[in-house]
Formats: sequence, structure tokens, C-alpha cells
Amino acid sequence: MQNDYLTKISRRMQSVQSPIVPTVADLIKATPDTISLGQGIVYYGPPAAALKNALRHEKDLNQVYGPVEGKPELIDKIKGKLVAENNLSVNDDRCIIVTAGANMGFLNAMFAIADPGDEIILPAPYYFNHEMAVRMLNCKPVRVATDKNFQIDLDEIAGAITNRTVAVVTISPNNPSGAMYSEKSLREVNRLCREHGIYHISDEAYEYFVFDERRHFSPAGLEDSNRHTISLFSLSKAYGFSSWRIGYMLAPSHLRETMKKIQDTNLICPPAASQYAAIGALEAGRAYCDEKIKLIADNRKLVLNELKKLDCYVNGINSNGAFYVFLHLDTGRADMEVVEQLICDFKIAVMPGSAFGMVDACYIRVAYGALDKSTIEDGMQRLINGLNSIIR
Repeated sequence: MQNDYLTKISRRMQSVQSPIVPTVADLIKATPDTISLGQGIVYYGPPAAALKNALRHEKDLNQVYGPVEGKPELIDKIKGKLVAENNLSVNDDRCIIVTAGANMGFLNAMFAIADPGDEIILPAPYYFNHEMAVRMLNCKPVRVATDKNFQIDLDEIAGAITNRTVAVVTISPNNPSGAMYSEKSLREVNRLCREHGIYHISDEAYEYFVFDERRHFSPAGLEDSNRHTISLFSLSKAYGFSSWRIGYMLAPSHLRETMKKIQDTNLICPPAASQYAAIGALEAGRAYCDEKIKLIADNRKLVLNELKKLDCYVNGINSNGAFYVFLHLDTGRADMEVVEQLICDFKIAVMPGSAFGMVDACYIRVAYGALDKSTIEDGMQRLINGLNSIIR
């Protein structure tokens, strides 16, 4: 007789959704010549200075572990960037921790501030890995609605706060909607969190991807934000650094020792080679990113113009940030059914909105950061044809 424990699976993990990116990737793999408007990556790689700096320190890539919170020289580069670009003060009230991507920063934050049963408020659409991390820790994700333009609703957030709430999460520019939250809204969320004694977790991974003369705003720059604001940043998107897995977080200093416990257990220290590469990338600076993002800005214009040609009804075409458009399709069909048909019949891939918490209607996310002009033109024509055929 087989013992039950040999086949046991954690109950909390059974409540976690399956990661959608590999699910859609399997469909793409099974359908040759599919163009992907699915995964959220950019078309370019890191600056030459990144690899050059990693190779320059080849002798240091030995078996000696580095500091848990990251190499001091990288932290110094990050501090300079936060001061110069985000207008943030980095003093004794705050600490910088280098992480293996912004996803790890979010998980670190959850471990540090939340206990089982605590509640995390996630304005929807939200980033699926945030919701997954919350559930993995036996905490409760509390979904709150945004308006028709995917802007946060302060009344919705305030009404969702209970005595178990420990944080409100904002993502601006937003994945998956491409919406940028206004400075006024972010100020109000930060104030609300301070007044209720809860944390404001601000995910700013797409801070450089801002269009239409909009301006990125970091809530940690607000007065009286030091003790309750946790800011997450990443090199993955802007520097084409996804596989190098380097992000960083700016957190209240009272969380430093707790964060170090978490990081030491989960990672020990950020990978040395990736940290040296990150130093090189930050030395190349934002000018490298801005030059590359010009093509993505052109892609955005093309995508928005093409979507206007749709005969079927959609909503959500406007997008001021990141490199996504989040479409509400006027259909009774399930979003994953639409995704599968687009791949199988039209060889174009997108992501289903239900992965991002939009389960009451059919939504899809279109990502346009990874393709050159000719491929994005072909891909958009396939998407237009597919949606006009499927949504009747």
C-alpha cells in the first residue's frame, strides 16, 4: 500500500495559478511560425559595457559568497541612480537590497511584512506573479476594481482595508494594462497607507517606458514616506537584462535585518557575474535605454493605429506606459479559448486577461516590446484578422 505522504502536495500551492507564460509558450512551440505578442520582454540585450565589466572581474567570480544585500559598488551605483533619476533620498532611514529580479524583491517584501491570513490589496488588473506570491505565503490577495481606463480608485482601496490588511500594491507603469497612475493618485494611496499603518509597495519595473510626454513618479519621494514605502525596480526591461536576473528594492531600514534573513535563506547573495554586469549597465546609463526605447515607442504607435481598424468592439486601446495594451473584447467566449484559437488558426499569440485577475469578462494582453518593425506589422495584421473573425 502506498503511503499518502509520498504523493502529498502542499494545499497552499494547489491554490496558486499555473504560470501563464510557459503555458502559452507551449502552445506557440506546438504551432510553428507563430508570432508572439505575449511575453513581456524587449527586443534588445544589455549594453556592451555590461558583459565587458563582468569579464573584467572574471577572477572575482570564485566560490566566495558576496554580501547578502549586494555588492557595495553596485549599491553605490543604484543609490546614485535613485537620487538623480527618481529624486529619492537614500539615507539611514532606508536600505537598498539587490535582488534576483523585481519578482524576488516582491517575495522578499511579502516574507518580511506578512503573516498567514494577512491581506494584500491588488488593484486589478494586477501582475500575476504578485498574486501567486501572496497565495504561496498563505496570505489573501484582495482584488479591487479599477475604472474603465484601468486607473486606481481610492474609494475601492479604502473600502477594502481591514484589520488584516498589511499592504497595498501599485504598479505604474502598469503590467498588464500599460496604464500610468497619476501622481495625485499615487500620493493619495501613499497617504492612505500611512494613515492606516500599512505598507505601500510600489512596483516600478517599467519606469523608463513612458510615452505621450507623461512623467514617471516614485511615491518614495514623498515626505513622510520613509517608514511605509517599499519600492521595487528592475534592470530586466529597460536594460534588456531579463536573463541576468538583477533587480533592487528600496525599503525602510527597520526591515533590513529581516530582509537579509530572507535573502540569505533563499538566495544567499545575488549572482556575482550579474552584479558586475549590472554595474557596467548602469555606467552605460539611461541614455542607452532611451535610444532603444525609441523603436518601442514607434511600435506602440503602430499597434494603437492598427487596433483602430478592428471591426469588433474592444475597449482599453489607450496606453501611456510599459509596452502593453490590455483589450476588453465584447464576447461571451472565455479568454483562453480566444488565445488558443488565435495561435492555432492565425499564428499570433497574446496573453489571457484572467491570469491578471480579470475573470468577469474577456480580456487579452498584447505585448509589443520584443519585435522589430516588420515583424510587429505582420503580427498586428494577424491579430486584427483573428479578432475580427473570432469576435462577431
